[in-house]
Amino acid sequence: MTPQPAQFVPGESQQHGMLSPLPAQRRPIEPLSRDPVAVALVVVLALLLTVLACASFWLYSSTRVFPGVETLGVPLGGQTRQGAVATLEEAWRERSVTLLEGERARSLLATELGLRLDAERTADSALAIGRPWTHLTALVEGPTRVEVRPAVSVDQAQLRRSLEALARGLLVPAVDATLRVSGGRAEAVPSLPGRALDVPETANRIASKLSEVVEGVPVPMALLEVPPSIADLTGLAEEASARLAKPINIRAYDPIRDESLWWTLSLETWSEWLIVEIEGTSPPRLAWGVVGERVRADLEAWARALAPQRYIDLAAAADALSAAALSGEGRVEFRVYHHPSQYVVQPGETLVSIARDHGFPYPWLQQANPGVDALRPGQVIQIPSPDVLLPLPVVTHKRIIISIAQQRMWACEDGELVWDWTVSTGIASSPTSPGVFQVQSHEPNAYASSWDLWMPHFIGIYRPVPSSSFENGFHGFPTRDGVNLLWTNSLGHPVTYGCILLSNANAAALYEWAEPGVLVDIQR
Repeated sequence: MTPQPAQFVPGESQQHGMLSPLPAQRRPIEPLSRDPVAVALVVVLALLLTVLACASFWLYSSTRVFPGVETLGVPLGGQTRQGAVATLEEAWRERSVTLLEGERARSLLATELGLRLDAERTADSALAIGRPWTHLTALVEGPTRVEVRPAVSVDQAQLRRSLEALARGLLVPAVDATLRVSGGRAEAVPSLPGRALDVPETANRIASKLSEVVEGVPVPMALLEVPPSIADLTGLAEEASARLAKPINIRAYDPIRDESLWWTLSLETWSEWLIVEIEGTSPPRLAWGVVGERVRADLEAWARALAPQRYIDLAAAADALSAAALSGEGRVEFRVYHHPSQYVVQPGETLVSIARDHGFPYPWLQQANPGVDALRPGQVIQIPSPDVLLPLPVVTHKRIIISIAQQRMWACEDGELVWDWTVSTGIASSPTSPGVFQVQSHEPNAYASSWDLWMPHFIGIYRPVPSSSFENGFHGFPTRDGVNLLWTNSLGHPVTYGCILLSNANAAALYEWAEPGVLVDIQR
C-alpha cells in the first residue's frame, strides 16, 4: 500500500517538526440560482424551444404553408395546398384593377379585364417558402411576412373586348362648329374636341406592368382627343349674315283685279323664318330652309286682310318662300284667289245679264245653278269663282286688255304698252263675253266647223260652254272654203261669232308674243 503524502495547510502550526495530515473536506454543490422564478422561466423557455422546434419540423415535413406567407395581402399560412388554391381563387374573383381617367378612378374586376390567376402555381410557390432550411431559419428567428408573387397572365382578346366596352361609355363625341341666327345675323358657334379611349395603348399599359397592376397600382388610361369634322364656320357666318341682311319682298298678285299686294319682310321676321344649316364637311356649305309653321302662321295673319272674298294658297305661298330662301332671291310671288259667292237676283235680271256683270259666259252660270231656269227677284244664285276661267299658271308680267265698247286692244308687258290695235268682237247674237281669261292654246290655222271658217294664228282664251272643247280667242282674217277672205274691212266693228279679230300681221305678232298663261281682260 502506497503511503499518501501529507497535506500542508499554510498557517497551521507544525508540531514536533513534522507535517500532520488534515482530514479530507467536502464542499456542497451550489445551485445555479436560488430564485425559483428564474428556474421556472428557464424551464418554460426550454419547453417553448422544444415546441417550436417540433412545430417547425412538423411544418417542414408536412404539406401546409408556413405562417406569415401571403400573396396580394391574402394570408395563406397554415393552409394546405388545396385550401390555399381555394382561398386564392375566391380572393381573385373580387380583385379589382384601378384605371385612372384624369383624376377620376374607375374600378373593374380583374377577371372582367381578362387577367387570369394561376392559383395552383401560386399555392405551390407559397408552399415552397420555408423549404429549404435557409427560409426555415428566417422564419424561426422571429415573426416575419413573406410575400409570394402571384402567377398572373392576360387574355389579350378579352382585355381588348372589355376596354372597347368601356370605351363606348367614355366616348365624348366632338361637337362641330355651328351657326346661330340671332338679331338678323348669323354667328359662328365654336367647335369642341371630343375624347375617346385609346384601347390598344391602354391594353399595352396594363399588360406591360401586370405585376404592379395586380398589386393595386392605378393605371392611367390613354385618352385620345377627337377632332371635330367642322372646326370653324366664321366664313360661312359672314355669308349667312349677308343673305339675312337682304330684304324679302313678297308680291301677292290678284289676276282678276290686276292688283299687286306687297309685303316687305322685316329683317327680324325674315331671320325667324329661316333655318340655316350646314351641309357636308369638306368643305361645309350653307343649306337654307324655312320654318314652315312660322311661315304659315304669319301668312295666315297677313291674308286676313284679303277676307272675305279672297285668299291665298298657304301651302303654295310657303313653298314659294322656301324656294326663295334656297335660291337667295329677294322677291317672292304668289297668287290671290277668289271664293265662290252668292248673289241675290234683282228685278229684271236674267242669267245672261248677271253672267255678263260678273264676267262669265252665261253657260258657266247655268252650270253652277243646275235646275234654275226662270229667275225671280230675291232669289239667291251661286256665282262661281272667276279663277275657274284661269286654269293655267298665271303670267304676271304680261296682260292683254280688250274694250268691247271701243273695239280696241292694248298689250302691256312689265307695265309698259307694247301694242295698241283696233279689233273687232262678236256680234249681238253671238257676243264676246266680258271677263278675265288667259291664253290657253295656239293653233296656226284653226277650223270652226259651226261656221265653216279657217282662222289663222288662232289663240284660244276661253270656252263659251264649259262642257265643250270649242274656244273663243284671237285670230286673223278668216277664210271660208279656203278661198274667200272675210271681214278685211270690218275692223273696229263687231263682226265675229265671239272671237276677237285682228289683222293678219297683228295676229301673227300676238301669236308669238302671248304664251300660255298670259291674262286677257275683256271689258264691256
